[in-house]
Amino acid sequence: MTNKLTFLMLLSVLISKGQENNSNIFSITPEILIGITGEPNTGFPDRGLQKQAFISLGWHHTTHTQEWVSYLKTSKAGISLGYTDLANKTNLGEIFTIQPFLEFNAFKSKNINLHVGTGISYVTKKYHPITNEFNKAISTDLTWSFRLFMYYNLMKYNQVNWRIGAGYTHHSNGHTRLPNQGYNSFLISLGLEINTSKNSLKNSASPVKIPKKTISDYFSIRSGYGIHVLSQAFDDKKSVYTISGEYGKIYNNTLKLGLGAYFRFYQTYYDYISNNESLVQNGREFSDLKSNPFTNALSIGITVNSELLLNHFGIDLQVGINIFKPAYKIDWRINQGWGDVPKIIPESGGNYRLGDVGESYFKIKRTISARFGLKYYVIGTAKKPANNLYLGAFINSNLGQADFTELAIGYIKILKSRSK
Repeated sequence: MTNKLTFLMLLSVLISKGQENNSNIFSITPEILIGITGEPNTGFPDRGLQKQAFISLGWHHTTHTQEWVSYLKTSKAGISLGYTDLANKTNLGEIFTIQPFLEFNAFKSKNINLHVGTGISYVTKKYHPITNEFNKAISTDLTWSFRLFMYYNLMKYNQVNWRIGAGYTHHSNGHTRLPNQGYNSFLISLGLEINTSKNSLKNSASPVKIPKKTISDYFSIRSGYGIHVLSQAFDDKKSVYTISGEYGKIYNNTLKLGLGAYFRFYQTYYDYISNNESLVQNGREFSDLKSNPFTNALSIGITVNSELLLNHFGIDLQVGINIFKPAYKIDWRINQGWGDVPKIIPESGGNYRLGDVGESYFKIKRTISARFGLKYYVIGTAKKPANNLYLGAFINSNLGQADFTELAIGYIKILKSRSK
């Protein structure tokens, strides 16, 4: 699933580059970073200061005719290659990363840039129940990677731009195997942007005129297929099926905002209930779920959706509320106590501690959902088609913790468009 997402992103960058009009500004940006790695679990291995080295290759969209470039100002898209030393090579190892990225001016300032990248990473050390049991961050060789940074242009001289930055990085496998606490890091950066073209940004062709502002109404439906693992005790990868719809508005053919609803079916929940596992057996606290295993394996919710439209490429963020997700009680009970007594599963007895569904944190986590990912539109949104199809790859979460990884196909209909 991660490979499919990265393929879509790489393809989008190439398409975006291919659509440039007289964009002759190519940049190489090496940077060094230092920071801290958060502690994802109790007993996490000792580590020192995290160190990273990144090099980003990008194209400045200075003379692009598409609306998103005009509204985002002096945007840049490209590929970042990175190396991370987590400061404990025995237990945490190293990380090698490839990330397509987008960078643009923030807060209407020419000196502050926002950088967003998401892609794939290879991790050299992962969780092992015997040899590396206290590193519960990563249990797969390949992971999702995400990078959000703010850069300040410190000094510009001809084709060279010194800059400093601060930001956040994340690595996880999208809940396709457990444990998956993930690496979360906070870093500062010193970089040097080198524009290799004959003309510097300052002397480049003037950006195109800001196009006329528009608002469009839209309706969209989506069908998705995901992979979910219930717990370390029940670690088989099983399916999640999703149907969702949304309605909203598109501003200036660049920013899409909408309200939606979703229905999800978890095969892991259904099998646990249907197989009469420990927590749903007669006399146990969740035995009532057996009255209708299919319905109780569903999740139903409402969402607020936002998306940045970049022609064939869309960056999608969704925040929602689970109105109905009864089987998450099983999920919480099993997983919340797992790390206390390794190698003991609920059915084996012993000192295993189950999670407490009376905790306020459980109620919040059961309620708040989120989704982040990438879409690839068959017809570029710059053409403003009335009907369009897209492919998407997403990571879905419960209050920031990965729930399942998803590949989706969707349809969008533009209902009407008008000038502001």
